[in-house]
Amino acid sequence: MLSTLWNEPAQIEAQLFTALPKPFRQLGQSEHSRNQKRGRPLDSFLEGPLVRNGILYLTDIPYGRIFAVDLVSKNWKLVIQYDGEPNGLAWHEQRQKILIADFKCGILELDPETQQLTTVMDRFNGERLKGPNDLVVTRDMSIIFTDQGMSGLQDPCGRVYRICADGKVDILLRNCPSPNGLVLDAAQANLFVAMTRDNSIWLAPLYPDGSVQRTGRFSSYFGVGGPDGMAMDTEGNVFVAHSTLGTVFVHRKDGSIMARIATRHVGSGTTNLNWGGDRGKTLYIVESESGSIMTVEWHCQGI
Repeated sequence: MLSTLWNEPAQIEAQLFTALPKPFRQLGQSEHSRNQKRGRPLDSFLEGPLVRNGILYLTDIPYGRIFAVDLVSKNWKLVIQYDGEPNGLAWHEQRQKILIADFKCGILELDPETQQLTTVMDRFNGERLKGPNDLVVTRDMSIIFTDQGMSGLQDPCGRVYRICADGKVDILLRNCPSPNGLVLDAAQANLFVAMTRDNSIWLAPLYPDGSVQRTGRFSSYFGVGGPDGMAMDTEGNVFVAHSTLGTVFVHRKDGSIMARIATRHVGSGTTNLNWGGDRGKTLYIVESESGSIMTVEWHCQGI
């Protein structure tokens, strides 16, 4: 273990795959830019990559847009635009819908064929959600999502919820300083959650009775922003996109860093990532500062 702990991590440079076309860029202000970017005008802020049937789906938070990118032709298509702030995406096999974690509207589902948008959850016990950020779907078709809002170290009030297949809703984690991306291990016995304003990843063991106990800090970072989207491969390596360092940190199971994937040559806003490609070994990385999608060919499959 000590040998891996002190080894210099591999340095990998992500390759530019495609970028948001100019006709879709609309520089201006929105609720998102005013509230979360201190009024900085944005032409887009891409997030939420989801790969399905040769299509890469992406969200554009400030302008309430969902895009579909053909992975062969690299053509971009606007799927839907609505009054929301869509962030993370996930596919729900049972519902046959794309799930959306929307900061403004809650948890939504989108029919990719009809473009019909439906609310799954926007309140808990009558109280509106703070502002969902990202989500995953478990093997039993439960939905686990982060409710980030404007939480941080000054007010660690974020939460992580689980919507069970039978409709029951549990709170898995409370007192979270900006819960963001999340990923499950292959056994779905451990939940990793990015706590952006704590600049850390929390590891929450999931027990057979559905409870979470003995949650701890898996890894820590530095910088103005913090960890954002996450992914995992079949070896159990944990991939963490850092929102201001232009880096995806790749951690081994023990938490030590095995590699750093750089996007800084294009931009430093590395926000989210997901797997795709013919063999499931292509990592698609969203670089939101430039509105670009970058890729890395990995040595094993993602999960």
